[in-house]
Amino acid sequence: MTTGGQGSVPRTLAEDLRARDDEALGRLLRARPDLLSPVPNDLTQLATRASTRTSVVRALEHLDRFTQQVAEALSVTRDPCSYGTLLTLMTGGPEGTGHAEPLDAELVAAVTAALPRAVDVLRARALLWGPDDRLRLVRTARDVLAPAATVPSATGLGPSVSEATSGMSPSRLQEILADAGLDPTHDPMSAVTALAGLFADRDRTAALLDTAPDGDARKVLDRLVWGPPYGEVRDATVPVRAADAVTPVQWLLARGLLLPAGQHNVLLPREAALSLRGGRAHRTPEPLPPAVAPVPRTERTVDMTAAGQAFTAVSTVGELLKEWQTGGPSVLRAGGISVRDLKRTATALDLTEAQAAFWLELAYAAGLIATDGELDEAYAPTPAADEWLLLPAQERWATLASAWLTATRTPGVVGSKDAKGRALSALGPDLDRSLAPRVRRRALRVLADLPPGSAAAPDELLARLRWERPLRPGADALRADLLRWTLQDAENLGLTGRGALAAHARPLLGGAGTRTAAESAAAAGAAAGLLAPLLPEPLDHVLLQADLTAVAPGPLMAPLAETLGVLADIESKGGATVYRFTPESVRRALDAGRTAAELQDFLTSHSRTPVPQPLSYLIDDVARRHGTLRVGAASAYLRCDDDALLTELLADRRASGLGLRRLAPTVLAAQSEPAVLLDKLRAMGLAPAAESADGDVLITRADARRTPPRTPPTPVTDGPPVPAGALLGAAVKAVRAGDRASTAVRRSPDSAVSSTAAGSADGGLPRTPAADTLATMQAAVLSGESLWIGYVNADGAASQRVIAPVRVEGGYVTAYDHTVDEVRTFALHRVTGVSELADDPA
Repeated sequence: MTTGGQGSVPRTLAEDLRARDDEALGRLLRARPDLLSPVPNDLTQLATRASTRTSVVRALEHLDRFTQQVAEALSVTRDPCSYGTLLTLMTGGPEGTGHAEPLDAELVAAVTAALPRAVDVLRARALLWGPDDRLRLVRTARDVLAPAATVPSATGLGPSVSEATSGMSPSRLQEILADAGLDPTHDPMSAVTALAGLFADRDRTAALLDTAPDGDARKVLDRLVWGPPYGEVRDATVPVRAADAVTPVQWLLARGLLLPAGQHNVLLPREAALSLRGGRAHRTPEPLPPAVAPVPRTERTVDMTAAGQAFTAVSTVGELLKEWQTGGPSVLRAGGISVRDLKRTATALDLTEAQAAFWLELAYAAGLIATDGELDEAYAPTPAADEWLLLPAQERWATLASAWLTATRTPGVVGSKDAKGRALSALGPDLDRSLAPRVRRRALRVLADLPPGSAAAPDELLARLRWERPLRPGADALRADLLRWTLQDAENLGLTGRGALAAHARPLLGGAGTRTAAESAAAAGAAAGLLAPLLPEPLDHVLLQADLTAVAPGPLMAPLAETLGVLADIESKGGATVYRFTPESVRRALDAGRTAAELQDFLTSHSRTPVPQPLSYLIDDVARRHGTLRVGAASAYLRCDDDALLTELLADRRASGLGLRRLAPTVLAAQSEPAVLLDKLRAMGLAPAAESADGDVLITRADARRTPPRTPPTPVTDGPPVPAGALLGAAVKAVRAGDRASTAVRRSPDSAVSSTAAGSADGGLPRTPAADTLATMQAAVLSGESLWIGYVNADGAASQRVIAPVRVEGGYVTAYDHTVDEVRTFALHRVTGVSELADDPA
């Protein structure tokens, strides 16, 4: 166990931090990154920032349950507190003391073993400082955790005797002292001290209770001893003397074991409650995390099940991109998509609405879909989606899994109401929950700590998460939902199989949230490498059948699947996918720029069976009619070399709504837009082709609709991110160097008396004439000494620095700046003054 300092006992938190080494300071800044916004100038500023209420509350919320209990125990005892006293607060006194059931020996041993670690954690996070015989909880932490009249404490203890009697008259205090068997005192302060001393002595408190006429007084105290310490009575403020007491409550009020807390309320003072508890601050200390019992599974079964789900996940997202490849639903005014569009997407993917929302949010988090930024804004795949579709299946899965682990957007809340009663929509705002990534990582890491192939009960996982980081009731309810969604989503995504963590998911978990981009990419690559052998090999062929269908006996290679998806419609999915060729699907391929010969060659080269004659005839027949009619923009026009076909079209009743009229033997004008005209003619069984203003055929591709380049949404964190190692090292050096500058001992220019920068007479920067400044700088270059200077930068910000000048020329001084541990150049006209140091900090 570490100590608060070396040599002399630190008197302040800043002195305690000053006595720590650089590694300890780095651990502090890593655990409390909010202290680095911005980097403190020195250790005094760091200590001040670490003592602010906001920072302390954030630090307390990131402690585990037992470490919180230790901090709560320190908040109800006197400051400073010895380690022995703290141990008594956690385990209670020897067996037989007090009136509470003592802890069993096994629990006492566990508390004793875990206490040094908890103290070290509190000390490392600057919530506790000082050596073991003088432990001091940071004052702000004491204020936050200590019991108060209006704020309950997790210990169940109430205010102290001093706090509870603050408004009591001196005469009433003397009456209580007399009835409690204490000698009268000369002032209220000593009376309060005597009464508190009586209750803090367990033997004397027990002796006083033994004088009660019956056991009812003890029963009253038993109701309050473990909290809450408040009780309701009829006349709490009416003074009662021992001789006049007729009820157990009056007997206790007369002797101060109960004190008034209002007209109809009484409270049990903290000192008396601790004596009755046997000295324990908590009824049940929790030194160890709740056990998570492994539910055994077969490793091979787990990995294969998860791999199957991973492949399904990749396929589902691919189908979503295909569904939206020509443009997705419009963006609502408030953001997101409508309930109708969500239902339509869910129906197209054969999913429930909740499942569709999950896959939509996952694709959005991975940067595969986004808004197109047009005037009538809509969702569409991004250019990154095209790159993703060309990756092997295992790499596509790793991209999705990595995005899910770090995303704060939570699809589980889609459909619920926000604070204003508005429904939350998929892909809309207000879906971020900063707690989500932490719950996901912690839940999966607990599974990773179990024997390979082991699952766990959700209730036990939730109990473990609650111990590792206790939260407020509202946040805890959200965490329970997040854990439920995490386990379900991890199963759907293929991170787990039958509730157990898969082997290919483990590389993604180590150090999640603190990795560099290169480390994250390496972890994703390792996960993909473990998954690859478990996935089916993509095929480069299909089986063509005489009924105009093609059977893919397994997953197809990306280029083959893309082309076949344009040439045919998917009829059924499963272990094998069935594609059906129709005139519409063939025309779709011709619209995409393929010729009949290219389609025939494509099928011949990718089919293990001969191309059936009906399919060959279908392609040739559609190709022969494709493009015979040409639609362009007049409002719209039709052009055809076969004037008989145009005459037939004019006579067709189905074309009456198009407003057709003949301009020339081979040209018809229409009153409809080209797109409407194309759709109507195709519905009539024709195969028109669109043409440009130059008369060229327009090729329309299924993947034509893409957004401009988009970046994935940035996760919303609940605090500053944990800085990387290099940044931590630089921050520690800067704080340490700034501390040297602020505490450097300087020599007064007009006397032999030394003073510190922080303790100078005017508390400001050194001030010297320009000539003296230049002469002192030049002398320091020759002697190699360090100087203390004041400097004003180009923005007008003044600072103090300790420098070692190495060159003075041209109105500038080049010097090694101890404040930032690097060589810098300073303009002499910006130096306010200079002073020699009594001792060189270098």
